[in-house]
Amino acid sequence: MTKRELGEFLERYFLQLINGQRFSSADKIVRGILFVFSRFYRRAVQFRHWVYDKRIYRNKALGCLVVSIGNLTCGGTGKTPVVEVFSKTLRQKGRKVAILSRGYRSKDRSFWEKLKQRFSSKRHEVPPRVVSDGKNLLLNSATAGDEPYMLASNLKDVVVLVDKDRVKAGLFAISEFEADTLILDDGFQYLDLKPKINIVLVDSTQPFHNHHVLPRGLLREPIKNIRRADYIFLTKSNGGKHLRHLKIFLRKHNRRAEIIECRHEPKYLENVYNKKEQLDLNILQGKKIAALSGIANPRSFEEFLENFGSEIVYTERFVDHHRYSQQELIDFINNAKRAKADMVVTTEKDAVRFPRLFRRDIPIFFMRVEIGILSGQENFDQCISRICFL
Repeated sequence: MTKRELGEFLERYFLQLINGQRFSSADKIVRGILFVFSRFYRRAVQFRHWVYDKRIYRNKALGCLVVSIGNLTCGGTGKTPVVEVFSKTLRQKGRKVAILSRGYRSKDRSFWEKLKQRFSSKRHEVPPRVVSDGKNLLLNSATAGDEPYMLASNLKDVVVLVDKDRVKAGLFAISEFEADTLILDDGFQYLDLKPKINIVLVDSTQPFHNHHVLPRGLLREPIKNIRRADYIFLTKSNGGKHLRHLKIFLRKHNRRAEIIECRHEPKYLENVYNKKEQLDLNILQGKKIAALSGIANPRSFEEFLENFGSEIVYTERFVDHHRYSQQELIDFINNAKRAKADMVVTTEKDAVRFPRLFRRDIPIFFMRVEIGILSGQENFDQCISRICFL
């Protein structure tokens, strides 16, 4: 078993465990241990916030508009389309925008490179990775990370930088690219950089998982910390009555934030290996589909396919951020053909992790999804203008 396979096996086991899908005596003991660790983790998180609140450790202000877009849970809220539409709209309004990402699961420097840098007589600060300089896409998805690569591919005139130190990346964006607006991707837990606007995304279909923090649940910090949010976006909303109860719950923890309902709207299908080929979603009606995904919430993607009248005859779900091998993709295609699928459909986030493939015996498309406002009369551009240009 390779290191990657072992990591994915443990991730699946962990998710099944905290979701209550494993029932042996040993599993119950492990869940109990995870609960104890989650208590310690919760206290550590709150102590970290206390340190910043009491100004024992100060966050940095970089003298420009900083918009933080993040969430309380680990993945699955649909953050990337929101970051994209904020960046695009602000750029259209004349702002010089840079997205700062930590590049989750991007390819890190090798151990020897880090060691050489640490003990080199010519010590110098390693600059952030430039995924896009606003004109050219400079890195691949493995080096940049899935989301930064996808954002850089879809955004023109927007700089995309990857670095765990977002303060350093922000200063670099200002000095090298004259950025006046920084979008802090996945920034709610990043306390070193002070945002002017704190936006938190909540998945309306599964808001807070099991309400436990890591490692017993998927919360990165306690729910009450949503009080730091200036705006709360309820994603994947369908306008159902259950949202009323969710809003009441959120209001108990944050009385000042505006709550905005939004939904993910499928737009079209695009050929993974031929960007010029785009199809209307109506083509899915009556089609037999093989669905392939490696995202936090695959069911929402599969429901999109079913809602357009397709029949899913074969599906495979990998762990979030899974990087596909050529053999895995070939095996999936063979299984899809045996199931008599008309086409393979995946997500845009998965498509950036696909290897080169020269087989064309079954078409492979990804579903392009964008974000839209559900509640209120305004559209998303108007909403962003109101938030960022008050």
